[in-house]
Amino acid sequence: MPKNSKVTQREHCNQHVTESVADLLAHEEPIDHKASALNVSSQDSQPKQLEDSSELEDRPAWNNKLQYILAQIGYSVGLGNVWRFPYLCQKNGGGAYMVPYLILLIIIGIPLFFLELAVGQRIRRGSIGVWNYICPRLGGIGYASCVVCFFVGLYYNVIIGWSIFYFFQSFQYPLPWNECPTVKNGSVNVVEAECDKSSATTFFWYREALDISNSISEGGGLNWKMTLCLLVAWTMVCMAMIKGIQSSGKVMYFSSLFPYVVLICFLIRGLFLRGSVDGILHMLTPKVEKMLDPQVWREAATQVFFALGLGFGGVIAFSSYNKQDNNCQFDAALVSFINFFTSVLATLVVFAVLGFKANVMNEKCVVQNAEKILGYINTHDIDYSLIPPHVNFSHLTTEDYAKMYQVIKTVKEDHFQDLHLDACVLEDELDKAVQGTGLAFIAFTEAMTHFPASPFWSVMFFFMLINLGLGSMIGTMSGIITPIIDTFKVRKEILTVSCCIVAFLLGLIFVQRSGNYFVNMFDDYSATLPLTIVVILENIAVAWVYGTKKFMQELTEMLGFRPYSYYFYSWKYVSPIFMAILLTASVIQLGISPPGYSAWIRELAAEQFVLYPTWALSLLITLIILAILPVPVIFILWQFQLIPDGSNKLSVSYKKGMMKDISNLEDNDETRFILSKVPSETPSPMPTHRSYLGPANASPLDLGGASNGRYGSGYLLATTPESEL
Repeated sequence: MPKNSKVTQREHCNQHVTESVADLLAHEEPIDHKASALNVSSQDSQPKQLEDSSELEDRPAWNNKLQYILAQIGYSVGLGNVWRFPYLCQKNGGGAYMVPYLILLIIIGIPLFFLELAVGQRIRRGSIGVWNYICPRLGGIGYASCVVCFFVGLYYNVIIGWSIFYFFQSFQYPLPWNECPTVKNGSVNVVEAECDKSSATTFFWYREALDISNSISEGGGLNWKMTLCLLVAWTMVCMAMIKGIQSSGKVMYFSSLFPYVVLICFLIRGLFLRGSVDGILHMLTPKVEKMLDPQVWREAATQVFFALGLGFGGVIAFSSYNKQDNNCQFDAALVSFINFFTSVLATLVVFAVLGFKANVMNEKCVVQNAEKILGYINTHDIDYSLIPPHVNFSHLTTEDYAKMYQVIKTVKEDHFQDLHLDACVLEDELDKAVQGTGLAFIAFTEAMTHFPASPFWSVMFFFMLINLGLGSMIGTMSGIITPIIDTFKVRKEILTVSCCIVAFLLGLIFVQRSGNYFVNMFDDYSATLPLTIVVILENIAVAWVYGTKKFMQELTEMLGFRPYSYYFYSWKYVSPIFMAILLTASVIQLGISPPGYSAWIRELAAEQFVLYPTWALSLLITLIILAILPVPVIFILWQFQLIPDGSNKLSVSYKKGMMKDISNLEDNDETRFILSKVPSETPSPMPTHRSYLGPANASPLDLGGASNGRYGSGYLLATTPESEL
């Protein structure tokens, strides 16, 4: 922009806008006011923006507020609520873990979630368009979000494919993972050795479902059962997304609500299971000392961060279809607390079922060890006098076994290790931390084999997982498709089908025999660090580049009321500091934890931690670099003016029908037009500019003016976003 232009002078001297509309328009080429929208951009992009103005009027919108809320809930509430949060709760002090989680949800979760909702609703574009508007030099944020969404979508749909496989396998009685299979050894049937060394559910998962190889280096070819399930999963996503929110919005009515029905049914059923109360009490019993551990706070912050889907672009995409007067401040708090409630509900269900499973396994342990003791008595390795007289081996309780175990351990102290007896303590079973796929496809499936009518509960459980995954996948794919459609004007149906086909073909790497190891790699490394960087940059772009005061003023005009001052301070100071601490802790964690994975060794029938080979480390590093690469690339292109930055021309365009208003303006009303004020607020041609000056401002802007079109109640001339860099 020329140094002597009036707009540039206004920005440098911080004086209020008093130029006439005629002065501003004098810098511009003639434009078609009938097809224009109020905007600031380069001359080169003028035809594109004129085209955008008509699209803003025709942009799809949610049918109603409920549909939108369900879409945000379906996106944010996913598989992590069911198998990640309960694991962290068990690992990090039970009920005590919920305290740091709730604190961090309020401090960083809700403010950043509100920020994404607000920018999407205000600018009405996907992530690429939003961050190009906020600050073109940081426009790479939107592209980075799309890349991360693509990486996550690749492996996330594989998990839906696994759920589909188990779903169809559940339509039989007994369940196929109920007992170990037998193989012929000559004329005798013997139990499969791998299953005998592990368990029926573990064997079914690793051998029947995944047919897993011993390491990531052993590809082993495609698993055709899982390949077919992956194809079904991508077909479901494609059908749900092909018409945009017109199709995905209707899917959300079912996919968002059905999991709650299943969780409540499981909770009611679980409470009637023997030992379920032990599991729930174990979960709720707080280990207060854990709250002083920095690692607990780091994991709580990470879980808050990913539970809400921050940085993916899905939140922005969904909110961009809202009316601009929608109360997104309320939506942010509502969806965040529903997400937290869902995590707690899922944790109660998981611990009720795991409490039942722990009791079953503990009783099995008692029976097996009692048989060992009887054998030692018969061989005179243990004297029968050591057995308490009231003990009845045919009805041995866990308490009686505990007493007997302690007596034998005390008397046979020197040779006790040779007896190979287990303590069979219920707490030890409850402390066995199981997360992720191990919880859903091993621990939970094993527990359901002991349920009456087990196939019914298995069908319900995996159908719930499919719906949870589908809701998150719709949001993830929206984070890719919406910004690309907004930016490059491609046809929605063609882009959706193309994305799903490409993703399915690339996803074949996850359905080979070593595919589970690639799923773990992508889950651990492709999103964590890049998304943390993306959200920090989002916060900086809004709070420090675009300006928190300016953003709060625009929100005041958009919402019709001033957002809480808490958000002003949170965006400007609190959230950036906490996110920087989280980023530092994540980098340190990556540095001190050697990159590796748990490999299933067939001969041992057990998991073994293995370091990634060199080529896998290279792939891992490439994933992280590719995810964050758009940010510096776009910045450099803007910095060296390889992309037109619009600094030489101020392109001002207006919404349809606005020139009719301009032609009728009186002298005093020109200032009202620029400052978005109604005539009654303008006592003189040089009024004081009543901008939002931060949280201490007495009152929000008066929005009493008549609205124009569907959105907004006034007209505000925006400054070029890049001018504040």
